[in-house]
Amino acid sequence: MNSKRKVAAAAVGAAIAPFLVAIPTGTASAHGYIDSPPSRQAQCAAGTVPCGEIKYEPQSVEGPKGLTSCSGGNSRFAELDDDSKGWTTTSVGNSVTFNWTLTAAHATSTWEYFIGGNRVAVFDDGGQRPPSQVSHTVDLGGVSGQQKLLAVWNIADTANAFYACVDLNVG
Repeated sequence: MNSKRKVAAAAVGAAIAPFLVAIPTGTASAHGYIDSPPSRQAQCAAGTVPCGEIKYEPQSVEGPKGLTSCSGGNSRFAELDDDSKGWTTTSVGNSVTFNWTLTAAHATSTWEYFIGGNRVAVFDDGGQRPPSQVSHTVDLGGVSGQQKLLAVWNIADTANAFYACVDLNVG
């Protein structure tokens, strides 16, 4: 290889290297999250709130069923549990439609929605595989003011669930 080709090859390598570093990793474990109203992980992915790794994997908040944390017990995404992080709240009425983006269609037992530890809605999918977009309209049960809603997607054929928190201003 002559010196001009070596220089050209080095220049091309240097030009594409920043793009290779910026490619998110870990998408093989991708599954789903609420994108509207924007969940905490959706806010991270959009850059609305500065976040760590979760900005690259908003669909990967997975943990054992039965948890009540926004991070699903996943220490990599613990910042989702920080209520003082400056999450943007969405003003809503007492009935809200939550839209999920799914990147892997797992057999689903139920979708659950909680406010203040109280389950306000459950949708039973009976083990069916959902489409890539899922919507649920939830009656928030008469709550008002600032609320953190926890949404849980329970997988039918594993011990895990996916978690998302949405910050709302109800009223």
